[in-house]
Amino acid sequence: MNLFKYFREEIIAAIERIVPGLDTAKVTAEPPRETTHGDVATNAAMVLSKAAGTKPRELAEKIGAELGRHPAVTGVKVAGPGFINICLADSFWVERLGDVLTEGERYGESDIGRSLPVNVEYVSANPTGPMHIGHARGAVVGDALASLLAKAGHAVTREYYVNDAGAQVDVLARSVFLRYREALGEEIGEIPEGLYPGDYLKPAGEELARRHGPALKDKTEAEWLPLLRGFAVDAMLVMIKEDLAGLGVCHDVFVSERGLVEAGKVDDALAFLQGKGLVYEGVLEPPKGKLPDDWEPRPQTLFKAAEFGDDVDRPLKKSDGSWTYFASDIAYHLDKYRRGFPAMIDVWGADHGGYVKRMQAAVKAVSGNEAALDVKLCQMVNLMKGGQPYKMSKRAGTFVTLRDLVEAVGKDVVRFIMLTRKNDAHLDFDLDKVLEQSRDNPVFYVQYAHARCHSVMRHAAELWPEFSPGSHAPDAETLARLTDPAELGLIRLLASWPRLVESAAEAHEPHRVAFFLYELAAGFHGLWNKGKDEARLRFLIEDDRQLSMARLGLLRAVVVVIASGLGIFGVEPLEEMR
Repeated sequence: MNLFKYFREEIIAAIERIVPGLDTAKVTAEPPRETTHGDVATNAAMVLSKAAGTKPRELAEKIGAELGRHPAVTGVKVAGPGFINICLADSFWVERLGDVLTEGERYGESDIGRSLPVNVEYVSANPTGPMHIGHARGAVVGDALASLLAKAGHAVTREYYVNDAGAQVDVLARSVFLRYREALGEEIGEIPEGLYPGDYLKPAGEELARRHGPALKDKTEAEWLPLLRGFAVDAMLVMIKEDLAGLGVCHDVFVSERGLVEAGKVDDALAFLQGKGLVYEGVLEPPKGKLPDDWEPRPQTLFKAAEFGDDVDRPLKKSDGSWTYFASDIAYHLDKYRRGFPAMIDVWGADHGGYVKRMQAAVKAVSGNEAALDVKLCQMVNLMKGGQPYKMSKRAGTFVTLRDLVEAVGKDVVRFIMLTRKNDAHLDFDLDKVLEQSRDNPVFYVQYAHARCHSVMRHAAELWPEFSPGSHAPDAETLARLTDPAELGLIRLLASWPRLVESAAEAHEPHRVAFFLYELAAGFHGLWNKGKDEARLRFLIEDDRQLSMARLGLLRAVVVVIASGLGIFGVEPLEEMR
């Protein structure tokens, strides 16, 4: 139950009884900015007073009087010019705890997605080497976002776009050929500038030598290059999939750029745009900041991107007559749309920021404004140790590999930490701090709350053998024993989980889950500490079995919600900390 959606409906029903027929689309029900103001706040009087023909405060008083009749409402306060703050009975919150225990792992699931398909494309790195720490962030953000959308009721497809049609694939093929010669015993010396360094290409060269022996050495580049393109990309994709699997990331679909080109889909997409009158031959203005002698105006094949929100029109062909990357990307997104995805989310590196508007314009154009593209840009990850920049290895040549990072701290730590900042904020990944057992380490702090709950429940099973931790759901009378403000505060947090899921899914912001889990863990640890100071607040009181069962129900609910949040992140909730 999203209690704020529930009260929005109650507020709208109250308004209908006072002034029927008003447009209530802008009416909200949400937590007040200050918890001391109440439990639910609404702007109803502020946004409807003009249509109702009355002053906001007068309308607020009438709405408040109607809401005051609700059995769960203990008070209504009108603040300022007409904001309405609603206070709810403790019994209402205890009933929400019952919801958590009844629904179990389904708690927080929503149908706001209405099973509508959404395509989440993420990672999509050039298949020229292993995943690095920057790819890890995009992989985790995309994967967690996909899980969040699925929990909110969308039909989600996780997709990887293989950029295997550009010049970088020729460079990769030449780099593998060099390693092939090395595998045959040839001394290759320093890796020539322009080729990919790093030992990760050695296995591909050795496999090529096993398959072909020295037969390729005597062929010209024009003969071996077409063969090695596909071989090299396939070898890199095997490694990439292994790296991603180590992080717990698996895609449903892999789409090849080369496959799109060879199937004629780029030509088809551009013909489609031409048929709509959106392609023309023209000359662009010089880029901002360019001096006249830096600019050589020439006729180009251009897409009318500015008609769909971009700053300027965009070239579709290079000077040699081949398609631009943009043209291929238009074809790819048209292909997504034709596969049944009017909602698309792409997770890119921050260096692609200048590409967002043109791609969003292209999606609008190819779909007749029926599809939308949201782009999540992931900022850099700075690997630190002891507060200083740190390089883990040079196996990849010039960067820290995802595999090295996962081996150093574990996939769960990597996944959680990557979601502790909004995707477009820089992230410092400190190898020392992420392994600390302290409040400053969010993954430990949340996992410790989950494990502590299980520890208490194991102890309860020793005291009362009939107690079953995995299915403990006390009745309403027992739960009513939970009356301490700290207990009720924790229940309020648990009750806000469904709203958090929906709002984070609608905003495409999985990092909100990390913030929520940390706040929930803090609420639990705070209650634990109070129990250390006040014996009456301990979770287990041997001579008061009913109260103990009520508190064990609260712990069970904390376990359910933490596990649910960690499940979105792809992180295993721990029952014991070692």
